[in-house]
Amino acid sequence: MAGAAVAAGPAPITAVLFDLHQTLVHGGDAAAWLAAGWSRTGRAGTPVTALGEAGAAAVTDFLDRIWEHARPIDPDSTRDESQARHREVFRGTVKLCPGIDPPLAEALYEVMPDRWEAFEDSVPVLTALRERGVRTAVISNIGFDPRPLLHRTGIVTDAVVLSYEVGSVKPAASIFNQALDLLGADPEESLMVGDSWLDDAGAAALGIRTLLLPRTDGPVHGLELVLRLVG
Repeated sequence: MAGAAVAAGPAPITAVLFDLHQTLVHGGDAAAWLAAGWSRTGRAGTPVTALGEAGAAAVTDFLDRIWEHARPIDPDSTRDESQARHREVFRGTVKLCPGIDPPLAEALYEVMPDRWEAFEDSVPVLTALRERGVRTAVISNIGFDPRPLLHRTGIVTDAVVLSYEVGSVKPAASIFNQALDLLGADPEESLMVGDSWLDDAGAAALGIRTLLLPRTDGPVHGLELVLRLVG
């Protein structure tokens, strides 16, 4: 219709919130994690020589999906409310796996952050966003401090919001609002990027555009989609 007003498009994205585990970083090779934990206990031999090939493979498969196995024990992610609770849930979860005794469980927990690695596209995408003037934050349900990991992997953001530090766990609105406040951003100009429909999609309830990238076992996570959305 002549003279009709053209509807305005969505607000430009000026801030991006990123989940951490399985979004910017992955858990690394589970077999290497098991080997590192085994070595930390000071035990002789290897997991394969002690547990057999089938036994070591079963433990490796279990560790590869450790937090999925934790859901029946901790359905409300209370592990991410404190460091003590996080360790407690880990201990309770690995008890379900034959081959992991308490000393090995403790060793595996201690070396776990050392096994996490950044996806190959994480740092390039964060760098590109920074060059475009887009503010970024890590917003993570987590029960330990990942800042040494961020430093090691070269992940740099304007803010880091951790559930156990702020007393709020995704999908609660409070943790998203705290991240937005730190970035000085409004929901309608922000984007949430994560892997969990249950946790990260809580941002959508606040009017934050939300991109969910399910877990991938490859080295690239598809984060270039973020740059397409930002434009």
